[in-house]
Amino acid sequence: MSDLILVIDEGTTSTRAMVFDPSGTCLATHAAEPASKWRVVVLGNKGSYGHSIDTMWMKVPGTEIVAAADPDAAKLEATLKELKITQGFAYYHEIAKAKPDLVAIGPAMGLHRDMVLVAAASGARGIYLEKPFCRTLAEADEIIAACEKHGVKLALAHRNRWHPTLPVVKRLVQEGVIGRLLELRGRGKEDRRGGMEDLWVLGSHVLNLGVFLAGKPIACSAAIVQDGKPVTQTDVIRTKVDFGPIAGNEVHARFDLESGVPFYFDSIKEAGDPKVGFGLQLIGTKGIIDIRVDQTPLAHLCSGSPFQPMKEARTWVPISAAGVGQPEPLADIGRQVMSHATGALDLIASIEDKNRQPLCSGMDGRLTVEMITAVMASHVR
Repeated sequence: MSDLILVIDEGTTSTRAMVFDPSGTCLATHAAEPASKWRVVVLGNKGSYGHSIDTMWMKVPGTEIVAAADPDAAKLEATLKELKITQGFAYYHEIAKAKPDLVAIGPAMGLHRDMVLVAAASGARGIYLEKPFCRTLAEADEIIAACEKHGVKLALAHRNRWHPTLPVVKRLVQEGVIGRLLELRGRGKEDRRGGMEDLWVLGSHVLNLGVFLAGKPIACSAAIVQDGKPVTQTDVIRTKVDFGPIAGNEVHARFDLESGVPFYFDSIKEAGDPKVGFGLQLIGTKGIIDIRVDQTPLAHLCSGSPFQPMKEARTWVPISAAGVGQPEPLADIGRQVMSHATGALDLIASIEDKNRQPLCSGMDGRLTVEMITAVMASHVR
């Protein structure tokens, strides 16, 4: 009998043994759960855990929720019951007692800086943080410094950044499928939050995707409007605890990217259907790639010059992880991305690989904060 080859794969959430024959054919495989799981502590505020930043870990293999923190006693009790755990803290400053490996932070960004600083010093190895990152560049720098000091990896919950279709879109642009890339155009949901609030809450997703696909910004110019009139210093609100300085119900921003491509973001209060506009378009000389945030399929390709009217209808072809017009090879990929499972597993993988950061890291979050605050600085002086 020919010799067989045994391969041991130490993965992120399990150990897998595979047996191959000399030709490379896999004859058998077996996966085993790790002896210990990643201990997760979730932080909330008055029952707020963002977009399921607490319950997401119940669906992430190789992890277990061991404790939760919330200053509201009734909300904390309800959370412990839902998560099927018993250890709770009224003060998140006490979470080191739970010996976390990972800390998940769900409240709005007014608490992000303080919570991350405590989490980074708790003995945890990783932090999963709800977006947006934080309110100011000063807070961003404190967060990044604390994580570096304690050797902690931080992943920011721009969940679409982990979608496997995104690298395909980037490759299509680089290969010239839409010709020369002329510009990027993004919009928020443009609901009651239209304007700067929309840019913070939802536009941060769009900015993060645009930078990944087309490069970092080097300049910004913007116009901010309140009820049809340009915003002035007296219109700026500095007392909203969950935002940096904010004003206006209409914003029009342009970012000049290192690549030479302009990136536009616009949001107008109650301008249209909030289920339709939220996304990003990459416009080229030979076509458009359209990305709809949080949707499945994530992206579509429309071939042909966007500036030449055609008699026949143009077709928008779905883009999957396998390519243009190809069936999606990854089962239930939309649910996996939306549930944050892909982001959580990437955070764990980045901890195990000391040579890289999560795909959406603290530095990515800082850049998005810089872009948003640049919009205010460009208009209001």
